[in-house]
Amino acid sequence: MAQEKFRRTQAGWLIAASLMAAIGGLGIALPAKAQIATVEEIRLRKIEADVRAIQRQVAPTINSNGSGSAATDQLARMDAIEAQLARLTAQNEEIANRQRQIEAKLEAKAGTGDAATKPANTAPATAPATAAPTPLMSDKPAPSPAVVAAPTPKVIKPIAAEKPAEKPAVIAKPSAARIAAVKAIIKPVTKDPIDDEYSYGFRLYEAKFYPEAQQQLKMFAEKYPKHSRISYALNLLGRAYMDEGKPREGAAWFVQNFNSNKTGARAADSLLNLAEAMLQIKDTTRACIALGEFGERYAVEAKGRLKVQYDSLRSEVNCN
Repeated sequence: MAQEKFRRTQAGWLIAASLMAAIGGLGIALPAKAQIATVEEIRLRKIEADVRAIQRQVAPTINSNGSGSAATDQLARMDAIEAQLARLTAQNEEIANRQRQIEAKLEAKAGTGDAATKPANTAPATAPATAAPTPLMSDKPAPSPAVVAAPTPKVIKPIAAEKPAEKPAVIAKPSAARIAAVKAIIKPVTKDPIDDEYSYGFRLYEAKFYPEAQQQLKMFAEKYPKHSRISYALNLLGRAYMDEGKPREGAAWFVQNFNSNKTGARAADSLLNLAEAMLQIKDTTRACIALGEFGERYAVEAKGRLKVQYDSLRSEVNCN
């Protein structure tokens, strides 16, 4: 019995010591007298008052009055305070989260609403009765694209005063010897009679019968202006005049050939021949115009088929 009593007494002391340690861990000291509140008690009461003040704003007041011993009451009150703080923290977080969601919705709605209503809000409600819109341009209607003139292609007119004669020039009556010599030039006869007409004019030119060649080539150009040999015929016609000593008349045919078809078979030749004709009459300005146009437009011919003639003419004149 004595040993049992001792064990109970010892167990009681151990429980008391554990309780004291727990109270000491909570920072609560036992009062020396029951009637005197400790500093910890005052702080605890202040905390409870603050918690109750906060709780009244967000949740109903929870009764924290307990019963039992002072230590037990303090522990119960501390548990209640911790629970209240936990609930208040959770409620505050929930309220803040809801507030953020509401603000986000309001901002999104305000953004779309402003975009839709901004023009209406910024526009004046009414315009002055006497105000008239200021025109940004002349009241005269702009010309329709259909009637706007296209850029005029570059045309060389170095000798505008001279034009090819519409009718063949009158040729002085040749001598019997010349007539016989011309008759000796046989006109070709092939399956293409039109081409034969051009070939006959070329044979006359080659035989240096220039007036007869001019007459034949003019007839060909008038009758067959769409023939594939027309560029050859016009250029050769100009050469027939220039080789006869008439560079101005020849230049007129060179210009006509070039302007009528700049991609013709002998358009490049006519441009160089024009420069040569201008040099013969001492018109260096027009010669330089023709040489400049040739070098720009016919670069391939300037380095190939017509290189010798082109270089020779450039060496005769100083074009700036």
